[in-house]
This record gives sequence, structure tokens and C-alpha cells, in this order.
Amino acid sequence: MRRSQINRIIREFEDFARERRFFLPRFAFWEVEEWERKGDEIGEIYEAGLGWDITDWGLGDYGSAGLALFTIRNGTRAGLASGKGKLYAEKLLASRPNQVTPMHYHAFKMEDIVNRGGGDLAVQLYGKADDGSLSDADVSASLDGVRRTFRAGEIVTLSPGDSITIHRGLYHKFWGLGSTVLLGEVSLCNDDDADNFFYEAIGRFPSIEEDEAPKRLLVKDYPRYRRAKEPGGAAYAGAGRSE
Repeated sequence: MRRSQINRIIREFEDFARERRFFLPRFAFWEVEEWERKGDEIGEIYEAGLGWDITDWGLGDYGSAGLALFTIRNGTRAGLASGKGKLYAEKLLASRPNQVTPMHYHAFKMEDIVNRGGGDLAVQLYGKADDGSLSDADVSASLDGVRRTFRAGEIVTLSPGDSITIHRGLYHKFWGLGSTVLLGEVSLCNDDDADNFFYEAIGRFPSIEEDEAPKRLLVKDYPRYRRAKEPGGAAYAGAGRSE
């Protein structure tokens, strides 16, 4: 993806969230100079991977296969295992009409996907067979606390206000219907580096052509801008997010 395209997508996301009366945290709007002034006080942002994430799944066609995300809060899997710290995560997503988030499952994370407004959202569900393929068996999922059974490959439509619970190992694919959808995701701690298992071999993050300067940093930009404190107090460029 070109950086100019990413900058444009983020501006559109900011406008759309504002129109839907969803207010992002202040660090969502920091420009590069603001990041460069920060030090250890924003360590949680770096360590938990909070912030912007724009992806075309490495396929090079964002309009057909892509997603814009902002991670608002998150903990760590180590914290979850010990029962300490934040045991939860929250994201805001924007899915355009017929823009696909490809079929995938999570081995660790359980999540609710919530239609926060805009158009309807189509969600296709499959169970996972023992060999990792799509199962032809029925699957179950909860829609706003109501347990439902669906045929393999059935498409569930979520209107604004609706939500679905995606349990571990449940394959799911989704896309907007009619107009862009603002989505909420509420889940256990999120690990985008290690807990996305796609049915087809694709990438989670895009390669970026730097045709202009970033207006907002992506989570994957943080290693280049992170500042920490040396023992003597001087700031230096640190090593970025730990995994």
C-alpha cells in the first residue's frame, strides 16, 4: 500500500467515526512530531499495540480486501495468564461495502463483533475441521446473548446495534453491505502478530511504499519512532514493541 493511500484512509475513518458520534482517544490524532516528543510514559501504547492498523492483507487491492482498525485498549497474553493487568481488548473498525476481511479464526482470542452503525454487516461462518480445513458441520454462535445454530457457510446479517460472539476456532469472514459499517470489537487480549489463522495463505500486514510522510503512525511504525530513556536521562530511539 502507498503511504498516501493509508493517510487518506485514516482521514476518512476519523471523519466517519465523528459522523457516527464515536470519539477516538487523543493519541489517535498525534502527528509524528508529537510521537517524537514522548518517552516512557506511553510505554503501554507501544507494548499493547494500541493505535492505527490499516491492511490490505498483502493482496494489493484495499477496496476489495482490506480493513481499517484502531486498537483503543489492550492487555497482554502474559497478563491474562497471570490474571493481572488488562485482560481485555477493544477495537474500532471500518468495513466498506463488499470489502472483505478474509476467512480466518483465532486460537486464543474470543471476541464480540458489534455493528456500531452505518450499513449492515455480512458474516460468514464455518467450523474448523481437525486438519484445519472448513468443516461441513453446523456451527453455533450467540447473537446478543441468544444462542443460534447455523449451517456451514451460512451468512449472518448484523444490522446496527446487533452483535455476534465469535468463539475460538470459529472461522469467520465479513464485509459491509450497502454502505460502510462502523464496527466495535470487544475481546480477550489481542495479538495480531500470532493469533490470526487465515484459511488461504495471505499476510496480516501490508508492505508500504513511502510516497509521502505519515500523517498518523501505524502500530507497525512504532519501532522507528519509539523513544526511551537512557540511564543518564537522554532520549534515544528504542527497539519498538516487544512480542
